[in-house]
Amino acid sequence: MSIRKTLSILLILLIVMPLLPITVFAEGTTSEKETIESLLDLSNNADQEWSYDATNDAWVLTVVSAVAYPELPDQEGVSVATPGAYVTGIDTNGDSTADVTAQSYTGAVKGSLVIDYTATVTSTNGQTYTASTAPVILTTGAAGYGSANNSKASTSYAVDGYISIACGNRGKQDTVTDTDGNILYYTGDAPSCLVDQKAATRYVKYNILLGNLPGSVDYFVSTGGSGGAAHAAMFAATSNNPCFYDYQIAVGAVGVYQNADDTYSTTVSIDGEEISISDGAWGTIAYSAITPLYEGDAAQAFEYYMDTTYEFNTPFQAQLATYLSEAYMEYINTQNLSVNEADVGFDLNGDEDQEDTIALTIAYDLEAYPDTNGYYGTYLDLYLAEFEENLQWYLDNLDYAEGWTWFDADGNALSDEEVAAMTSAEKAQAFIEGCYAKSSSINSMGGPGGTMPDGATMGGGTPPDGMNNTYADQITETDNSVEAQFGEGVRDGGPAAGTTASSTGGSDSVNYATYDEMAEAYTADIAEIEAGDAYSNNIVSLYNPLNYIGSDGTEDPTWTRIVMGAVEGDMPMMASLNLEIAWLNAGVDAEIEWQWDGGHVPSEVLGSSLSLYVDEMYGKYVNSVPVVKADAETQTANGTAVEATGTDLSSWVDDEDISNISFSLADVLAYRNTGASKAVPGFDVVDYGQEDYVFGNEEQDARHWDVFVNNILQNEEYAEVLSALFNADSSD
Repeated sequence: MSIRKTLSILLILLIVMPLLPITVFAEGTTSEKETIESLLDLSNNADQEWSYDATNDAWVLTVVSAVAYPELPDQEGVSVATPGAYVTGIDTNGDSTADVTAQSYTGAVKGSLVIDYTATVTSTNGQTYTASTAPVILTTGAAGYGSANNSKASTSYAVDGYISIACGNRGKQDTVTDTDGNILYYTGDAPSCLVDQKAATRYVKYNILLGNLPGSVDYFVSTGGSGGAAHAAMFAATSNNPCFYDYQIAVGAVGVYQNADDTYSTTVSIDGEEISISDGAWGTIAYSAITPLYEGDAAQAFEYYMDTTYEFNTPFQAQLATYLSEAYMEYINTQNLSVNEADVGFDLNGDEDQEDTIALTIAYDLEAYPDTNGYYGTYLDLYLAEFEENLQWYLDNLDYAEGWTWFDADGNALSDEEVAAMTSAEKAQAFIEGCYAKSSSINSMGGPGGTMPDGATMGGGTPPDGMNNTYADQITETDNSVEAQFGEGVRDGGPAAGTTASSTGGSDSVNYATYDEMAEAYTADIAEIEAGDAYSNNIVSLYNPLNYIGSDGTEDPTWTRIVMGAVEGDMPMMASLNLEIAWLNAGVDAEIEWQWDGGHVPSEVLGSSLSLYVDEMYGKYVNSVPVVKADAETQTANGTAVEATGTDLSSWVDDEDISNISFSLADVLAYRNTGASKAVPGFDVVDYGQEDYVFGNEEQDARHWDVFVNNILQNEEYAEVLSALFNADSSD
């Protein structure tokens, strides 16, 4: 047992011993396993309390500890919401009968669920679930890779028959204090955020197996936005991988134990039988996933640099982007990437079929491809094809537009009657010409603070009557706001204008006076990270999902969906492309959606929704009951916008045949970069980035980790050029 783990456990015992009957035994002993499983059996928790949300017909469990040895109890809890149909009521006296029902409920009540396994719920899309088959939706927080306090689970998924989980997580700049409030040490390094989400999943799966909670252990779906989306994707990518066991063991997660011979056991004892338990996911829907960060800087620089119209803030940034683009090309070309045309749905080699496996590479020829600063290749052909497909999907689904304002060619808003009479072709024509303004309820541009999936707003959504909707009250009140569901709203959404982290930053660094000082800091920080943590792991490698997808020891999900805004300013599109390629090659049903005109954390639009996709996957892989997207309803009233805000795409689409889309890589890069909100590199910049793997105090929170950038800084030839440009007056 490490010194840090020993200190953590002793400290927690001092803090929580009056509250929890925790007994610590030697690792790997039967007694420890029995103690953890007894402690985390919800039926043994006399303080479990349930509240009823009549608006959404759902019961919600108050926050309980997800682990036996929490380092930070306020961030290692879990809450569960279940549709009322699955619950007969609450047993308050232990006789297995319902003493409080939805009809007799007057206030939060202590007791256990009485589950009705015969009841059914038919979702809004037509799928039918029971208490034993219902998908479980895990909403991951960790906004900006930071901490999230415990909060009650959202009841918004109850209408579709899903179980919902909310959990806290440790993260950026967390501290552990003694009883007098003195800081003992800083914590929150990767993979703490992810470990806490895995531990919460084990807790819920364990209690489902015990019969304390409804839901299926086989159909867990992770979801989140921004940093939460990063963790939703990483949760699926690292499903039940042993690399994360030590961290779960340290906090006393259920169903993962270290044996005396240093092997691991991942079973729980139920009625004398050992049953395997996993922290894995069946699927994931991640909105603007800020992962993988490993190549994020280089990929973002590459997307900027290929756009010859993009204006860098400083000569240093422009030159660094040049070098990072070269590095990204070399990186991709060493990965031996390939895709089956049938899997991605594109004829990438132009032979009029989709029967080939295509090697994905990047090449350089400035004379032949000046419009992209020399870059081309099959990898970029796939990148372009994804943009084309997503524009085509938009054109094909415009009948689902709700609340949009449509204009004529002269910029005059159409009448309600004219909008009601618009044909699909006329809407497509208006869209192509930019004669529209999206509904403000679904137009998310530029970062947190816009709207979230399914139309919820960053400011809050609509909670049940009488329930407080502020972040500060999440622990004590049921909260259906986006802050509670996605972990956003607890930090600023992006780098402040004019800072070195933002796209408007005019300085290369505010922390380093000289290039040599900066380069030295990079080398020292990366050496520290490469030395390994308490378990000898490089936490940057540990948090790269590409290291785990399809690898030995990983339980790959059945399906994944990554939704990005097509003018996403916080993450390169190529990051989600790399995830899709990796998952497809691992045999996973993987989809990326680059939503046209969508910004950071885009809303679901044009008839799509999280529940529709989950129900489609359930029909495809579980019960063979297909789900058909509901027919669009005619828009009978025009919106209220006063001017068109759409992008004119008439040069890209044949208005006589909207299936004939043709634009160049240079065109789409210029379009994509209109939402750029961060400097180059994308995250680590020169000082420190918004998202990061490594946390701690104010100084260590700023540790550099990007090996792509460091390799450039340490290259003598590059350094000679960059040092002359570093912090130079851009007006010179």
